[in-house]
Amino acid sequence: MIALARVHERDHKLSLLLDLGAMLAREVELDTLLAALGTRIAGAMRAERATIYLVDAKTGELRSKIADLVDEIRLPRGKGIAGHVAESGEVVNVADAARDPRHFGEVDRNYVTRTILAAPIRDVRAIRGVVQVLNKQDGAFTAEDEAFLHALAAQVAQALEGTTLRPADRNDRGVAVRGPINHIVGASAAMRAVYALVQRAAATDATVLLRGETGVGKGLFARAIHANCKRADGPMVTVDCTTLPASLVESELFGHERGAYTGADRRVQGKVETATGGTLFLDEVGDLPPAAQAKLLRFLQDRTFERVGGRETLRADVRIVAATHRRLEALVARGEFRDDLFYRLRVVEIEIPPLRARGADETEAIALHFLDQYGRRHDRPAVRLSRAAIQALRAHAWPGNVRELEHAIERAVVLAPDDTIEPEHLGLLPADALGPRVVASPDGVTLPLGLPLEEVERRYVEATLAAQGGNLTKTAEALSVGRNTLKRKVRPKR
Repeated sequence: MIALARVHERDHKLSLLLDLGAMLAREVELDTLLAALGTRIAGAMRAERATIYLVDAKTGELRSKIADLVDEIRLPRGKGIAGHVAESGEVVNVADAARDPRHFGEVDRNYVTRTILAAPIRDVRAIRGVVQVLNKQDGAFTAEDEAFLHALAAQVAQALEGTTLRPADRNDRGVAVRGPINHIVGASAAMRAVYALVQRAAATDATVLLRGETGVGKGLFARAIHANCKRADGPMVTVDCTTLPASLVESELFGHERGAYTGADRRVQGKVETATGGTLFLDEVGDLPPAAQAKLLRFLQDRTFERVGGRETLRADVRIVAATHRRLEALVARGEFRDDLFYRLRVVEIEIPPLRARGADETEAIALHFLDQYGRRHDRPAVRLSRAAIQALRAHAWPGNVRELEHAIERAVVLAPDDTIEPEHLGLLPADALGPRVVASPDGVTLPLGLPLEEVERRYVEATLAAQGGNLTKTAEALSVGRNTLKRKVRPKR
């Protein structure tokens, strides 16, 4: 029995090493990620508990959680076994915690610690944290356990480089906390409000509508909602509504039977069926044609559908997350988007702020995140931003938002002739490069000079209607026109 238990333990350890990269690759809440990793480590080592401590680059403390929660553990530098390991960089195996003067019993909190094994999470530059396991189930931790935990800690350090848990400067000790969700950088007030809504939405199965300008990262937040919900182990299937020909939308979403149309030589499942048990992400849902809108509405109402050319009514257990950069209220007012579908989609509505609303400090933090990412990807790890380049990034308006910033940094990493990125390597267009612009509404709609007057009027009316939440009466009052006049102006052209 003992030999069999050891075989199972080795299998668990091997499985954990293989799964580690995948565990840290998702847009998952970081505290949840660290807790799950601790649970897996404890199971693999047949220990009662395991904790991932990270060194806070700002304070030097060891933190067991990323968010500032009541139940997190914070250890000052050098305090406890974990603190000692973070300072010394050595693996420590304690057979009797009560007799070891380094043990900090105050963190036990009604828990009796008997044995401890701890190893540093260290990459080639610095110590990033500590992995600590407590109370081996069948006695003391062995030399084999020490070797495994040391190897595992090295793997964790390597895997952390693919997350947002990296210091602002690669040579700094510890890690920087850039936000509560992996792969999403941002700690501004505007982003904290978004995180709160994402976490609430992820705790339910409700339909979510993500709104925001092009390039703000709506797809990233859709993946975060999926990765943090109870469907995380199911598929996440994306449909880009802008790329679907009107004639094929229904087949793409709901599938088709053999012979449904010319060339349909076999039954094909649609994206809805493929996403069963998981999440269906409808990107740019505002571009769905009217016929597909009706089919989608029915599915949202009762989760039933038929394949094209089929008669059987099918069901699919799917969570819907949709996204759009368009003002759906204006599309509804013009008759281009169904109002009943709009209301079904916006059960939980999350507005992702544009980069310019998040502040220059956050712009710089995101730029450094991309610099580290693309420096490693393109084998230029030493590349740096000059002071002038940083000032240019902080001053730019970023009409393309985070996506534009990402492309600018990758371009600079590739094109800079030496290890210093200057402003000219960023390829930033001046504010008037596309012509002078006049702000037409506070939601960011802009009007380039040179548009036909009729188009200027149409865009301004549409922006005002969106700002009034699609309410025709309020919009007419704001524009000092009658409702009938307003209806004629927003009526879709034949």
